[in-house]
Amino acid sequence: MTEVDDVRSAPPAARPFGGLYAGNARSVMARGWRATRSTNWLVVVSGFFEPIFYLLSMGLGLGALIGTVTTASGQEVPYAAFIAPALLAVAAMNGAIYDSTWNVFFKMQFARLYEGMLSTSLGPLDVALGEISLALLRGGLYATGFMVVMQVLGLNLSWWALLALPAVLLIAFGFASVGMAITSYLKTFQQMDWVNFVMLPMFLFSATFYPLSVYPQPIQYLIQALPLWHGVELVRGLTTGQVDAGLLWHVLYYLAMILVGLVFTTRRLRALFLD
Repeated sequence: MTEVDDVRSAPPAARPFGGLYAGNARSVMARGWRATRSTNWLVVVSGFFEPIFYLLSMGLGLGALIGTVTTASGQEVPYAAFIAPALLAVAAMNGAIYDSTWNVFFKMQFARLYEGMLSTSLGPLDVALGEISLALLRGGLYATGFMVVMQVLGLNLSWWALLALPAVLLIAFGFASVGMAITSYLKTFQQMDWVNFVMLPMFLFSATFYPLSVYPQPIQYLIQALPLWHGVELVRGLTTGQVDAGLLWHVLYYLAMILVGLVFTTRRLRALFLD
């Protein structure tokens, strides 16, 4: 029995919506979740603890030396409470990016999984939504666990922090959509190294550990164009209680990411396996 038997078992049917979508993305997600539970559980666990180690070492250790930090809105907060929401956004990003890049790359280039799926009634949008939903689930699990740690350590400074969880799901959705779109154009492992090359500086410089104001003005403009910065500012505003209309711009940024990612992923899968 092959990995796509659960999809092939459905009788072929004409795909509505121009052959792009059959309304069965859940089968793609279910197959991916079963594979993750059986083979990749250790990777999932390690990804969960990574931001917690950063929080404990830098937030509590380095935070004891730094004391408080002034946020962009002028609020004084403990250093641990300053970096914790940033690491929460990073946790969502990491979980989503891993599943939507390396896992997708293997399925596309080596397992030839999508080719088999698209020979059934599934459409490219089913595959895209299924894989992105799997990445979203992983990002959500990371974020939920990290939120519990933040609550135990007293780093959620406002009841607005309850909205941080849907916010990080939005962040994970945005990164997963764009990550899968980019991966669909990559052919070799050497090209996949560019994913880490981009993520590392984004992690370090997206006002994750320092306020944006410490950078020169031209660098600030560059940082503000990065998707992680928008996620950090959105979650930080919620967990510290600095909520205003400006947070909506960050939401709109991620909605645009999701739309662009879904469109490009769907078109690319169709071009690769159906045209």
